[in-house]
Amino acid sequence: MTYFIDLRADPAGGNPVADVRDIVVRTDAQPNPNPSRPLLPALKQAVQGRDVLLGTHGFNVNRAHGMAHLAHWNEWLRLGDNGFFVAVLWPGDSRWIPVLDYPVEDKEAIQSAQLLAEFLTANFAGVNSLSLASHSLGARMVLETIRDLGNTFRLQSLTIMAGAINDDCLSNQYKDALSQIGKVSVLASHKDDVLEFAFPVGNPLAGLVSRGDPYWHGALGRFGPNPPNQPAKLWGTPILPDSWKFGHGSYVSTDDSVAPQNDSRPFFPPALVVPPEGAPLPVPPGSPPQPPGTTNWQQAWAAGFVSTRFA
Repeated sequence: MTYFIDLRADPAGGNPVADVRDIVVRTDAQPNPNPSRPLLPALKQAVQGRDVLLGTHGFNVNRAHGMAHLAHWNEWLRLGDNGFFVAVLWPGDSRWIPVLDYPVEDKEAIQSAQLLAEFLTANFAGVNSLSLASHSLGARMVLETIRDLGNTFRLQSLTIMAGAINDDCLSNQYKDALSQIGKVSVLASHKDDVLEFAFPVGNPLAGLVSRGDPYWHGALGRFGPNPPNQPAKLWGTPILPDSWKFGHGSYVSTDDSVAPQNDSRPFFPPALVVPPEGAPLPVPPGSPPQPPGTTNWQQAWAAGFVSTRFA
């Protein structure tokens, strides 16, 4: 079962809830819980003494899709005996035409972060530690959350997947937030078509300067951190091999039907090191071969990667 902290005021589009008291806790088993029997007490009890991983989706994901994707993705996480996953839903989906209103969604990310930080402070006091993982524009939401939390919790790790945010954010805008967390990891792919074509719309200098100029900034999730002098807390920042064809939806978004597994292990082992371009996929020793055509293998691999950085 997956718990969801729902910061949304509406099932699709719209804004965050007006007040932290309006946040609804859901589960995939109870997507619309009875208001007279809220799930918040059960969640508060479930996280007591646990090492909690908060994971969130990105841009253009409504409530139903966010719940489906993150619940499926949770099946591949391996967080250890004391680990506990909690998903976060926020209104990062388009209110008008997909992609065209992408630049203004930062407002929803910042408002959602303020609500999430207040909710966590009020209800997660008994956790052992907090870690965070984000996809796409969710990067800004979790970075803002870390900043708002201050020293309230022991913040263990942050993993940013396909970050739809400037590639200098870790050494510039959110340098202060990184001082509050143990370690940071980034996954990026040159094959991310959404960040290739949509991200420049949100970058006011796009087209005016070229890569290599001091004022040029691409997406963190396509080029990795830039410039190279990043905070010491940043672990290896792999650019995924082009042959793996990691697009923007390859990290968390899953097909409605998750491919079955023959045992309790992920499809691919938690990756501490990303193989170089052209290297074979890292299938665990003794496991049946699972070729790249296997349904959702990329999402399973990403969950394995996050699992290793959580430890």
